Amino acid sequence: MAAPATAVKEATFTWQGQDAKGKTAKGETKGTSAAMVKAQLRKQGIKPTKVKKKAKPLFGASKQAIKPMDIAIFTRQLATMMKAGIPLVQSFEIVGEGLDNPSMKDIVFSIRDDVSAGNQFADSIAKFPRQFDKLFCNLVASGEQSGALETMLDRLATYKEKSEALKQKIKSAMSYPITVLAVAGIVTAILLIKVVPQFAETFSSFGAELPIFTQYVMRLSDFMIAWWLYILGGIFVASYIFKETKHRSKKFAESIERLSLKLPVFGYIIETSCLARFTRTLSTTFAAGVPLVEALTSVSGATGNIVYKNATLQIRDDVTSGQQLMASIKATDLFPIMVLQMVSIGEESGALDAMLDKCANFYEAEVDNAVDGLTSMMEPLIMAVLGILVGGLMIAMYMPIFQIGAVV
Repeated sequence: MAAPATAVKEATFTWQGQDAKGKTAKGETKGTSAAMVKAQLRKQGIKPTKVKKKAKPLFGASKQAIKPMDIAIFTRQLATMMKAGIPLVQSFEIVGEGLDNPSMKDIVFSIRDDVSAGNQFADSIAKFPRQFDKLFCNLVASGEQSGALETMLDRLATYKEKSEALKQKIKSAMSYPITVLAVAGIVTAILLIKVVPQFAETFSSFGAELPIFTQYVMRLSDFMIAWWLYILGGIFVASYIFKETKHRSKKFAESIERLSLKLPVFGYIIETSCLARFTRTLSTTFAAGVPLVEALTSVSGATGNIVYKNATLQIRDDVTSGQQLMASIKATDLFPIMVLQMVSIGEESGALDAMLDKCANFYEAEVDNAVDGLTSMMEPLIMAVLGILVGGLMIAMYMPIFQIGAVV
């Protein structure tokens, strides 16, 4: 009985050669052997003169992470190249050479090699599910089948750019007050641990009873000096447990997402962003010619919240059973009247994608305005909190000195 064949691992090869015009060219390509790499290069019109396996660094190198914005930039650049009439494989070459992220560059060149070997673009990017989700792959496949890949890439680039801009707005709305309050807490802790004890040594020589506020602050300082390490450790442990529980427990993560919609101020921003994602994704998929039921499946994963995800899946099931989209959306009792009216007009006029696009633009602008308003509102509140914390400590420390000055 023959032994099973072992899978051959790909490696990165560096190469030098001459292109069709006789100019010197060099680069990196993944392959299972030097011979295969040479064959791939010849298919691309390059005459290889030197091919060798790339040496691994001595201590290993940590790869730079690929962010969603890297995918958005890649999509926009690729769409621009194809609109200019540049062939797909050559577009990969140009875009890849211009990327700053080495990890993203490796993926682009790997896709280029795969496509140049005769594979479909959608199949090539499907090999990188972490970077290119199912929605991205489906839209690219739709563009290839319809012969309008450059138009689809342009829509995808717009979708990715707007989605990432929306995510950044939400992150800034959440992180700004948390960061400032964390800094305020650190400053207060340093004052209690390092500064207040210096005053306490001075007050011990006064021989008089200290004000109640000063006594309270000094007791708080003693507590912080004795327990600050445990408090810091507790914060780290609690943060780690929360993060791991959210990651491992689907039920816990869903509870957090449901609770986030009920938060004051922040809940409105999160809800509006979900509406923006829903309308933007449905508009993009529907314009791409994706069937409505299949499009709703993709939309459910892009809403960003379990409440809207479940609602979208319910809409999909209702549409599958024969209901109109507007009636299905209305039955969830989650979407505002504007979405219902726009969907209704879109269904009647046959311009559903355009109506949904207008909705998406409106809700994205609403998120922008809400975040700007939140930032404007939080700045004076944060300054007030900082003033109370730091100013209160200073007043508590100088009150005994003021009392002694008044007696003298």
